[in-house]
Amino acid sequence: MWHFRLGNVINFLYFSRRVMKLHFVRSTVQADNMDNRGGPFVAVRRISHGSERGNTYHSNPAEVVAGSAAWIGRGLSCVCAQRRESDFRPSFDLTPAQEECLQRLQNRVDVAYDSSLAEHREALRALWQVAFPEEELHSLISEQWKEMGWQGKDPSSDFRGGGFISLENLLFFARNFPKSFQDLLRKREGDRSLWEYPFAVAGVNITFMLVQMLDLEAVKPRTIIGATFLKFLSENEFAFDLLYCITFKLMDHQWLTMRASYMDFNAVMKSTRRQLENELLLEDVTRPEEMPSYKLLSRYA
Repeated sequence: MWHFRLGNVINFLYFSRRVMKLHFVRSTVQADNMDNRGGPFVAVRRISHGSERGNTYHSNPAEVVAGSAAWIGRGLSCVCAQRRESDFRPSFDLTPAQEECLQRLQNRVDVAYDSSLAEHREALRALWQVAFPEEELHSLISEQWKEMGWQGKDPSSDFRGGGFISLENLLFFARNFPKSFQDLLRKREGDRSLWEYPFAVAGVNITFMLVQMLDLEAVKPRTIIGATFLKFLSENEFAFDLLYCITFKLMDHQWLTMRASYMDFNAVMKSTRRQLENELLLEDVTRPEEMPSYKLLSRYA
């Protein structure tokens, strides 16, 4: 295992981005040539809340389903690359400040949604208020939630896939980029498919995908992508939430570009992840606001 002190690794990062980018292009070409119905991709249902850092999480058969189906049971799936034990992963040592930033984010990731907590219930009610300010929510368990793209009348069952942080991500999106949030919620832009992705469940999947892409269940970064993001996080406590907003808007952009329908959701997520990784490797990107896809976001009309 190689160790690099992140505080002194800026030059290494810039050099490595060039090398990794060349390697990444070759890898994505190989991935594109794989059949979407199989290969090294799996659909994973949920984040392992509270799991020990550094340990591999082994899902049970009900949580992992191989294949390309965009719907697992009643919900969307998130497609992520399987990790091989032989994969080389350098490890980046952290400064105390970076360790603290990462730990705070990991603590957020570990929190499962709990309807018995007043804070969680109020956050859910707040989400409805920012999404549909003109319509009163009758109850936290209501058929009204389906209007937002939840699978049933109780959103808490869908939050099991991404935890409380997925609700926080949606709230951050709605409050900081209200126009983009409403455009996606109401499918205002582009030539939409007859069978659209459900907004809210897609949002939970995006949270899940980012946690995996950034390797947030590891003790410290093991990829150049994770190390780059940690630099963002050390400068902006809400870097993950901001990256979430960028990702959601980028995903919808890819959806429209690919003229996708709901059975194409996995392919769209794969394409979105590739684009994100490419943008994070750009030499002139030092914070989320400098990513090219950030320009897709709109705060106000």
